[in-house]
Amino acid sequence: MRVHFIAAIFVLLAVLFLKVSPLEFALLALSILSVLCAEMLNTSIEAVVDLVSPEFHPLAKTAKDTAAGAVLITACGAAIMGYLILAKYVMPRYGEVLAMFGNVSDMGTVVSVLIVIIVVIIVKSVTGTGTPLHGGIPSGHAAVAFSIATAVTLNTLDPLISLLSIALATMVSHSRLLMKIHTKREIVFGACIGSGITLLVLQLFKMYG
Repeated sequence: MRVHFIAAIFVLLAVLFLKVSPLEFALLALSILSVLCAEMLNTSIEAVVDLVSPEFHPLAKTAKDTAAGAVLITACGAAIMGYLILAKYVMPRYGEVLAMFGNVSDMGTVVSVLIVIIVVIIVKSVTGTGTPLHGGIPSGHAAVAFSIATAVTLNTLDPLISLLSIALATMVSHSRLLMKIHTKREIVFGACIGSGITLLVLQLFKMYG
């Protein structure tokens, strides 16, 4: 619910800033309310199942999984609705921001990713945490994933491809959190290293390459 409420706040702020039409606002509001209602029903079903069947039971698992699946389907529908409505407002402006960086070189992309990997290994060695490929500060997977996402963004200058690349990098980073290999701080640190170094290196290649 916290995640859904935060997402709803961001969407509503975007709606106010972008000045969408009343009909579009109504559709977005309906999508947001649908997701929140689905989450509340899911929570209610989980509470009832836990009350009726405190011990593990296959049917209890099925009930919970089905309720959670309903929330996922509703959220996907809301995401599609949000994209169809907001894309025409957001994508052109995001494209203008990307155009400010200009195209970058292929060599710069390779060099930036290699530098990110080297920096991650050095930081892990200095902090004495984890191994080059597992655990420690920062998250190497998050660093490389966001490095590639940044490179893809600046190479394509395409808003949709950029957002999909960032979403994929976020999923990779989130998997490390779910597997309890890294903490949120380690993942955020890794993402900042990956994006920051890549952006810096690519701009240097653009200026002096």
